[in-house]
Amino acid sequence: MATSAKRATVYLDPVLHKALKLKAVETSRSISDLVNAAVREALAEDAEDLAAFDERADEPLISYDEMVKRLKKDGLI
Repeated sequence: MATSAKRATVYLDPVLHKALKLKAVETSRSISDLVNAAVREALAEDAEDLAAFDERADEPLISYDEMVKRLKKDGLI
Protein backbone atom coordinates (compact mmCIF):
# COMPACT_ATOMS: atom_id res chain seq x y z
CA MET A 1 0.00 0.00 0.00
CA ALA A 2 1.28 3.48 -0.84
CA THR A 3 2.57 5.63 2.00
CA SER A 4 0.12 8.40 1.12
CA ALA A 5 -2.90 6.08 1.39
CA LYS A 6 -6.08 7.48 2.90
CA ARG A 7 -8.14 5.60 5.44
CA ALA A 8 -11.84 5.05 4.78
CA THR A 9 -14.55 3.06 6.46
CA VAL A 10 -16.41 0.81 4.06
CA TYR A 11 -19.22 -1.50 5.12
CA LEU A 12 -19.23 -4.74 3.17
CA ASP A 13 -21.86 -7.40 2.90
CA PRO A 14 -20.71 -10.24 5.20
CA VAL A 15 -20.56 -12.71 2.31
CA LEU A 16 -18.43 -10.32 0.24
CA HIS A 17 -16.14 -9.73 3.20
CA LYS A 18 -15.67 -13.47 3.69
CA ALA A 19 -14.93 -13.91 -0.03
CA LEU A 20 -12.42 -11.04 0.08
CA LYS A 21 -10.69 -12.51 3.12
CA LEU A 22 -10.40 -15.88 1.40
CA LYS A 23 -9.08 -14.33 -1.80
CA ALA A 24 -6.60 -12.23 0.17
CA VAL A 25 -5.22 -15.34 1.86
CA GLU A 26 -5.10 -17.36 -1.36
CA THR A 27 -3.37 -14.59 -3.33
CA SER A 28 -1.12 -13.30 -0.53
CA ARG A 29 -2.59 -9.83 -0.96
CA SER A 30 -4.32 -7.58 1.54
CA ILE A 31 -8.03 -6.81 1.44
CA SER A 32 -7.08 -3.16 0.90
CA ASP A 33 -5.01 -4.13 -2.13
CA LEU A 34 -7.87 -6.15 -3.59
CA VAL A 35 -10.40 -3.36 -2.99
CA ASN A 36 -8.06 -0.72 -4.45
CA ALA A 37 -7.52 -2.86 -7.56
CA ALA A 38 -11.27 -3.39 -7.99
CA VAL A 39 -12.01 0.33 -7.62
CA ARG A 40 -9.22 1.21 -10.07
CA GLU A 41 -10.66 -1.26 -12.59
CA ALA A 42 -14.19 0.10 -12.19
CA LEU A 43 -12.99 3.70 -12.65
CA ALA A 44 -10.95 2.71 -15.71
CA GLU A 45 -14.06 1.10 -17.23
CA ASP A 46 -16.01 4.29 -16.54
CA ALA A 47 -13.28 6.34 -18.24
CA GLU A 48 -13.41 4.03 -21.28
CA ASP A 49 -17.20 4.38 -21.43
CA LEU A 50 -16.98 8.18 -21.23
CA ALA A 51 -14.34 8.23 -23.97
CA ALA A 52 -16.57 6.07 -26.18
CA PHE A 53 -19.49 8.45 -25.60
CA ASP A 54 -17.29 11.40 -26.54
CA GLU A 55 -16.11 9.64 -29.72
CA ARG A 56 -19.70 9.00 -30.80
CA ALA A 57 -21.15 12.36 -29.74
CA ASP A 58 -21.44 13.60 -33.33
CA GLU A 59 -23.16 10.49 -34.67
CA PRO A 60 -26.75 11.04 -35.76
CA LEU A 61 -29.42 9.83 -33.37
CA ILE A 62 -32.02 7.29 -34.48
CA SER A 63 -35.27 6.38 -32.86
CA TYR A 64 -35.91 3.12 -31.08
CA ASP A 65 -38.38 2.13 -33.81
CA GLU A 66 -35.77 2.73 -36.50
CA MET A 67 -33.22 0.64 -34.60
CA VAL A 68 -35.68 -2.25 -34.30
CA LYS A 69 -36.42 -2.02 -38.03
CA ARG A 70 -32.68 -2.13 -38.83
CA LEU A 71 -32.13 -5.11 -36.56
CA LYS A 72 -35.02 -6.98 -38.20
CA LYS A 73 -33.76 -6.05 -41.69
CA ASP A 74 -30.29 -7.35 -40.82
CA GLY A 75 -31.78 -10.57 -39.39
CA LEU A 76 -30.48 -9.89 -35.91
CA ILE A 77 -33.91 -10.16 -34.28
